[in-house]
Parts: sequence; structure tokens; C-alpha cells
Amino acid sequence: MSQHGLPSVAQRPTPVAGAPLYCDAREFGLQGDGVTNDQPALSALVDRLGDGYAIDGRARVIYCPPGLYSIRDAGTVWRSGVSLVGAGPRATRFLLSNEGNRADPTPLAYWTTVQHGADRDRHIADCMFADFEIDGSGVAMAEYSYLAKGLGLQYVVRGVFRNLYIHHTGATGLGCDFLQDSLIDGCVVVGCGRLDNGRQIGGAGIGVGIGGWGDVERLTIANCTTIANGTNGIFLELQKDYWAQPRGYRIVGCHSQANRFGISDWGADGLIVSACTLTGNLEAGFDVSANGTAGIAGRGGLLTDCVIDRNVGDGISVGNTPGPYIIRGNRISGNGGFGYHQHDLGNGYEGVASDMVIDSNEFWDNGLDGIRIDRPVSDATVVNNRIRNNGRRCAPATSGGGESVRYGLRSMSDRTASWPVDGHRGKVLRVGSRTAVVAGNSDTELDLAAVRPDERVAWNEDTPAPGTPYELPEPPQIRAGITINAAFDASTVRGNRIWDHHDDQTQTYGLWITSQGSCVDCRIVDNDFADNVVGSVRLDTPLVGGLWDRNYQERG
Repeated sequence: MSQHGLPSVAQRPTPVAGAPLYCDAREFGLQGDGVTNDQPALSALVDRLGDGYAIDGRARVIYCPPGLYSIRDAGTVWRSGVSLVGAGPRATRFLLSNEGNRADPTPLAYWTTVQHGADRDRHIADCMFADFEIDGSGVAMAEYSYLAKGLGLQYVVRGVFRNLYIHHTGATGLGCDFLQDSLIDGCVVVGCGRLDNGRQIGGAGIGVGIGGWGDVERLTIANCTTIANGTNGIFLELQKDYWAQPRGYRIVGCHSQANRFGISDWGADGLIVSACTLTGNLEAGFDVSANGTAGIAGRGGLLTDCVIDRNVGDGISVGNTPGPYIIRGNRISGNGGFGYHQHDLGNGYEGVASDMVIDSNEFWDNGLDGIRIDRPVSDATVVNNRIRNNGRRCAPATSGGGESVRYGLRSMSDRTASWPVDGHRGKVLRVGSRTAVVAGNSDTELDLAAVRPDERVAWNEDTPAPGTPYELPEPPQIRAGITINAAFDASTVRGNRIWDHHDDQTQTYGLWITSQGSCVDCRIVDNDFADNVVGSVRLDTPLVGGLWDRNYQERG
């Protein structure tokens, strides 16, 4: 045993014969000419070096010089101690395709529980994948397979994934599960999940299954960019409902744009998401829900110092978590729906969410309410937030047609219109049986969101012909800074400034407790509810117990 109590491996002064520590792939059968199928040679070299590592414990490196490496008709089963590095994305490129074997999803590298018996005792260790590109656009499947990934390893120890450009895979681009003491850094993942209908397993940019190592799994995802992927830009997903929700995950400094969801927590305990930009995602920028395989939402997480802006749906969507969760110090702006939405998504935990914290955030210019509570919450803390100029979805219902109306793949214009800017944001545009979602609008033109990530069109059917009549619905009449539409008990609302200083105000109330909401034994103190378009506070359900004190422009 070593001095640290770990098993020691005998170190040979030289590697075993036939398994050098560093290999130039061109010297071991790979051509990189874009024509030759390099998969058999890569597989043979991985096995050769993996055998060497198993004997002497010394990790090997395969270096692929600049070139186009065609990987066809079979994925490569990976081995411990074997790293694959290139000369940089766009220089070293792996082109995945399966024209000769449509039944094989052909990932570049994989090692899985189902296919190979991967588990804690049969894991991959000491591997790095760095400085190359994976192009998955050549893979087609008769039926969707979650294995149609760029990289698909399970049970990895000391894995490093750095400076990779992965794009247009059929399923998740970088889809590796159960990563212990590992790092994903500086990867760009674009247009992956193109064969996923948006509701199937996987289909993300970076997707990590969690829970296989127990209650602590140590992984950092840093400085990555995920764009236009079929489901999530980045997600963590608990794989078994009877496993402990693991701690030890961090997502730092990442950018997720134009995915279905930006970043999702589907089952971690204590996920840290910090300094990320989540923008232009179709359903939500940040998602905490039970949408994953295990049907268990994340809890105990911390979302801090992020810009969550111009997502087509909600900025932050929280559903079916028991809590706690902390949302602190973020800019949450310009989203088409709610800034923060706590709601029931129909699966997962059905009880009361407790100990939710919404602290020191900036909520502004969102289409609907700044904060909306649509499922029971207790012991929440909503403090020191600035909530202003929300409720932008204020334009009245309208319709039109005729020679003034034109349609594009992602737009619609009516020269006779005079709409409030962004007043239709988040609405569903109907043109007969065709529908599209409004991402934003000028006085005469609607900017329409893509029907799904990485699509050029917004319509569920063919683009309407010029002049075809259209309809846009009414907005909600009440669009408050904070709306309580469920039981909200023993909670604190303190020190918030909630107002609308636009010339054309759209935020109707500072605080609204609806007829379906309630506030029992709450402490609502030191808030400024002044300067909203209709009034400061609307209480369709009276407060019960608790404390109401020192609120500017209070009840009545």
C-alpha cells in the first residue's frame, strides 16, 4: 500500500514491449485522409495500449496529427489509460458515419454498462480526450438511439475532456456518465441531439448521468459553450430513483444558447451553477425538474451570478423539487414567460417545496410576472430583489390578413400594425392550423422562435402563404412583480423593490395574492411596492397571521 492507503502499482522504468507511451496515429495505421475507414486501426491501437496500461500502470497517449479521420460503421470500445489528443479542433477531425451499418450508432469512443458491463469495479481510468473535433452529421438511424453520441463513456475515474468541438451527433454530443475526479473544460458542443424528437433520452450538448459512484461524485464542467442542442445545453440526470442524489458537481463559466433548456438539474444534491450565460433557450434558461430518467428533481443547489436573458419561455423554471434551492445574485431579464416560475410539471415530488431562497437578483423586462409561485411552498425567503418593468406581454389580441401581411421562415410582418414593442413576446401566433411562438416584436414585425433547436423554421407546418389571416391572443390582465398563486406559508418577503418606471408601464402590481393563493404566517416587511401601473398590492386572498410592516404603498 502507498503512504496514502491506496493500492500501489509497480512502475516499470520502460513500458511493456509493443505499447509505447506516446503514439503518432499515422505510424500505427490511421490515415486521416477522409477516405480510409480509420476505425479498425484506432480500435486495434486502443486495445494495444490498453493492454500495456493494464500491465505496467502507465498511461498512454495517441496523437492524431491534422487530418480527416473517418470513423465508420462501428464505435470504438475504449480502454483505461489511453488518451486521444489532436492538433486542435478543425485541424484534427473525426468524421462519424454508418452508411454500411445503420444499426450501429457509431460513437467515437464508448464504454457502457449495458454493452460492456461497466461498473465501479470495471471502470475507465486515466483518460484524456483533447484538442480535436467530432462531426456526427454522417450518422443516421432507422430508430433513435441514445448511443449515437460523440463520446459515451460510463464509470470514469480521472477523466479529462478538454478543448473539443462536437457537433451534429444524433444523440448527446458529450454524453458520459458517472465521472469521478473528472473535468470537462473548454468544449464547444453545437447542434447535437438532431435525431431526438426533444422528448427522448439524451439529445443534449453535454449530458452527465449521475449517482453511480454513490453520494459524492466530483466533476467540474467549466468554460463550455453549448448551442442549439436538441434537449439541454448541459444537464445532470440521476439514473436510478433508488440511488442517493450525489453531491460534488459544479458548472462554472459556461454559455448555453438556443437549446430547448439551457442548463438542467435533474437530480443532483448541491449542484453549483455560477457565472454562466443562459440565453435564447426555447423553454427555459435554467431548469430544476423531475424530467430525467429517475423522475427526481435536483435539490440543495446554488444558482449564482448568472445572466439568464431572452429565453423564449421562462428564465428559471422550478418544478417538483422538495427544496431547498438558492437563487442569488443573477440577472433574469427579457424572458418570454416568467422570470422565476415555481410550478407543478406533473411528475416527481408532489409535496410542499421548502426553504427556497430568491435573494438579491435583478428581474426586469420579462414577458409575464417577475416571480410566480404556482405550487405550494413553505419557509421560503424572497429578499433584496429588484423587480421592475416586467409584464411586457401586454399587447391586446389582434388579427389581420391580406396584402399587408407576409411570412418568413422565422418572421411575420403586417405593415398596417402598430404593436407595442415586445408586447406579443411569448404568445402563440396562429395562422389556421399553423402555429409559431413569438420571441419578440417591433411595431410591425414578429420575430419567431425556432420550432426546435438547430432548425431554420418556426412553423409546425409549412410557412403560410402571403396574406393568410393570423391571430394573436389576449395577454393576461394581471402581470405582477411577485404573484402568489398557491399556498405560500411561513415565508419571508423582505427588502424588495418592485416598480415600473417605463413611460408605458406594463407591471400591474407589486404583489398579487390570487384567489388560489394564500399567505399564512408570512413576514412581509420593508418592501417598496410603489409605482406599478394599477396599484401596489392586490390581495384576492387576505393574509392570515404573520407580520406586515414598513411596506411603502402598502395594502389598500
